Amino acid sequence: MIKVGLISDTHGYLDPEVLEHFEDRDEIWHAGDFGALEVADELREIAPLLGVYGNIDGRDIRREYPMHQRFNRQGIDFWMTHIGGVLGRYCLPIREEMEKNPPDVFICGHSHILKIGRDQQKNKMLFINPGAAGRYGVQVYRTCVRFNIDEGRIQEMEVINLGEK
Repeated sequence: MIKVGLISDTHGYLDPEVLEHFEDRDEIWHAGDFGALEVADELREIAPLLGVYGNIDGRDIRREYPMHQRFNRQGIDFWMTHIGGVLGRYCLPIREEMEKNPPDVFICGHSHILKIGRDQQKNKMLFINPGAAGRYGVQVYRTCVRFNIDEGRIQEMEVINLGEK
């Protein structure tokens, strides 16, 4: 079993509560807009970190994290990027690849809107936007997500409400 903590749009602020919720995680995934390399450093102290850069991230973060991550965990094909669109309506730069080769799970951030759902048009692909965990943005509540991958299945998906921004 792999225990994953998923976070996005920290914008330079990492709530100490995130560290508590992710302390038992095997991996942490950040879907962009770190805002500061220190956020990545703090997360890496808990567990190995996989991330992508977001539109506000500077060169220091872009040198360390790519725009896209396509990876496999226990036979599940994941694609993580920062600006991906919304469930069923994906951004132009990725739409063609999405049509040709949709992943099993698509993860993005950017909108600051928590959304987890299945795309019925893309082989029931799971779409996950963990919302925004930072203090900047349009969101009312700061959120992140955690889940387990066990025997090739995503299980125990949990939304963590970090409170109002």
